[in-house]
Amino acid sequence: MEIVIIIGALLLMLLGLAGSFLPVLPGPLTSWLGLFVLSYADSVDISSTFLIVTFSIALLIFILDYIIPAVGTKRFGGSKSGMIGTSIGLVIGLLSPIPFGIIIGPFVGALIGELMHKNDMNRATKAAFGSFIGFITSTFLKFIVAVIYFGLFISKLVGNTSIV
Repeated sequence: MEIVIIIGALLLMLLGLAGSFLPVLPGPLTSWLGLFVLSYADSVDISSTFLIVTFSIALLIFILDYIIPAVGTKRFGGSKSGMIGTSIGLVIGLLSPIPFGIIIGPFVGALIGELMHKNDMNRATKAAFGSFIGFITSTFLKFIVAVIYFGLFISKLVGNTSIV
């Protein structure tokens, strides 16, 4: 049973890393769920204080994930269409075989979304840039937290020290 728990926790950690980039998965919360599942393994000692603190951080990042892109978009005069375009562009960029698709896709998606909302190319470009900057900032923050949680996961498997 121990190996099933560890494998399940590892899968959640990997999903959490992927969720940092995919808009449909809450990356840090999924990574935290991996830590939570790992806490049920008999050979691993994770305190409830540690789980509460890491959950609080994951929840904060989850909330900020909705605020940061909106602030970036609004600051540069963007619209909801630009934010939707950014998400669609990200998925297409991830699935397409073009180099740097994960970077190009969100910007092009935001630009198309803004052009559909506003016909002015200059305003749409500026708004798309804001949407893109907000998205990149949010994604980077989620990825950093997911990587830290993955590092904690590995450290708990390798060492038998108690995390408080």
